Amino acid sequence: MAATKKTAKAKATVKKKTVAKKQAAKKAAVKKAAPKKAAVKKAAVKKAAPKKAAVKKAAPKKAVTKKAATKKVTAKKALPKKAAAARKTSRKTASSQIGPVPGIAPYKENKGEEYMNDKQVEHFKNILLAWKRDLMEEVDRTVHHMQDDAANFPDPNDRATQESEFSMELRARDRERKLIKKIDESIRHLDNDEFGYCEACGVEIGVKRLEARPTATLCIDCKILDEIREKQMG
Repeated sequence: MAATKKTAKAKATVKKKTVAKKQAAKKAAVKKAAPKKAAVKKAAVKKAAPKKAAVKKAAPKKAVTKKAATKKVTAKKALPKKAAAARKTSRKTASSQIGPVPGIAPYKENKGEEYMNDKQVEHFKNILLAWKRDLMEEVDRTVHHMQDDAANFPDPNDRATQESEFSMELRARDRERKLIKKIDESIRHLDNDEFGYCEACGVEIGVKRLEARPTATLCIDCKILDEIREKQMG
């Protein structure tokens, strides 16, 4: 009985020693693994640090894209303003070329200004002379064009097209020839102080109507009545 008790105690002590050894080995392994984990964490932090820096560097790009987007929006908003400004300038240029001769600004009347004074007479005389000069140059261009381009085409279709073009130009020049006669009459009326007054009723034709048509000889009311008569007669 005594021997069995001794062997049991010996086995218990051996078990205790083996358990203690295992626990010590585990603790040693944990201590060895701790630096490795720390090193892994440090490496991960080092790797993540450039990514964060790249994100920070990319942030200004986003800001640049936002600025570009705002510029695009402002440019889109500015387009209608530019269009409106272009319309205003086109209206100004159109208003500066009311008469038949481009480049001559319309006459600006002052309050209480005498009708057909020296300035107005000079203004309309300049318009009539410039208009006549342009028409005469157009006539000369047509004559030279017909002389240079006149040819006997062998194809009858080509000859027919050329003759039709020449006939259209001659009709246009005939209308301009009649208009030149009216311009000469208006210039004579200016010299005789008869320009700007209605031939039917003697009322002032008006500066604005003369700006649009310097060869007008009737006021707007008499012109309307004249057109009504022509329609009834026709």
